[in-house]
Amino acid sequence: MDRTADGLGSAGRRWRRIFAPLTARWPAVAAAALSDLRDPAVLISPAATLLGAAVLEQRFLPQAGVAGAMLTGVNLHGVVRPDRLPATAVGTTLALLAHAVGWPLPRGGSQAITDAMVADIQAHGGTLMADSPVHDIRDLPRARAIVLNCGPTVLARIAGTVLPRRYLRRLARYQYGVGSCTVDFVLSGPVPWSAAGCDRAGTLHLAGTRAEAIAVQRAVASGKHVPRPYVLVTQPSAVGDTRAPRGLQALSAYAHVPRGSDTDVSEAVIGQIERFAPGFRDLVVARHVRTAAQVESHNANHVGGDITSGLLSLHQLAFRPRLGVDPFTTPVPGLYHCSAASPPGPGVHGMSGLHVARRVLRDRFGIAADPLTLLTAPKGQRT
Repeated sequence: MDRTADGLGSAGRRWRRIFAPLTARWPAVAAAALSDLRDPAVLISPAATLLGAAVLEQRFLPQAGVAGAMLTGVNLHGVVRPDRLPATAVGTTLALLAHAVGWPLPRGGSQAITDAMVADIQAHGGTLMADSPVHDIRDLPRARAIVLNCGPTVLARIAGTVLPRRYLRRLARYQYGVGSCTVDFVLSGPVPWSAAGCDRAGTLHLAGTRAEAIAVQRAVASGKHVPRPYVLVTQPSAVGDTRAPRGLQALSAYAHVPRGSDTDVSEAVIGQIERFAPGFRDLVVARHVRTAAQVESHNANHVGGDITSGLLSLHQLAFRPRLGVDPFTTPVPGLYHCSAASPPGPGVHGMSGLHVARRVLRDRFGIAADPLTLLTAPKGQRT
């Protein structure tokens, strides 16, 4: 954090004022941000108050120059206008984690995370059945609890035969945000970034100035493609050599596009990267494009290519996917759901699953213990 603040000139002092208190108490702040947003004690805790104050403080940080552009790029992870409060909350939390623990990339790629999860399921006696699409909830075997890891659109499609109409109407009111077009590259060498240090970054936000980024996001939300889209880049080759054959580099990117777009915007993505890394185009050996429409085909939860599984408006930041005290339950006893469309929202954190697991254990099995403690309980005391 100090190194970042020192490089921001006159804005560094206020940057430090925002993030120093958060970094000092980051475990408690992260726990509040990743809670189910339902416990009043958590919502009014000192950590939550500290985060709220930092979000408001960021709104008054001078937005011109490097500091404003940096925060704007991080805020755009919320896939809404970066000057809105929900985006600011997302960006503040992510920036805090960047300072506290960094943004790690798994060796071997995200497949390594999937492999670890599968191994853990099997180690605890679970069975995994892949390539077995469920079209109707009634096709599943009887169980004391069923948890659907899906958003409201897929939930209604799969369980519409058993869910009451009133509940389905609530799900139908759920709103989705803009789409994303993903572009994966194979490169013949490292990206020639103009700015020093970018070659060591695992994640980069290519947006230009704050004003430019706001205008671009506004245009995309209105259904327009732009010549210079916001592009989020990850370069795993900067932190490890496990993602590409020797002598080659891997680079992944996505650009925000109108929801449901079937347009290949890889040329615009290349142009935006080339803007900050002249000569990039000459390094491209191969590219794999997935339009926003194809993103949904690949994962039905990403309606219209919305990788956040729902618009991050103020209302939907707290009440995902519907207004209610317990968003993980349904009117059908024993039927639950969780996904990025559930609190605390999108992110590679797994907290939606943890929150629903607590409810399932308590309601269906009479177990009040925290799911994480059950995994470490002495042998013979596990359930």
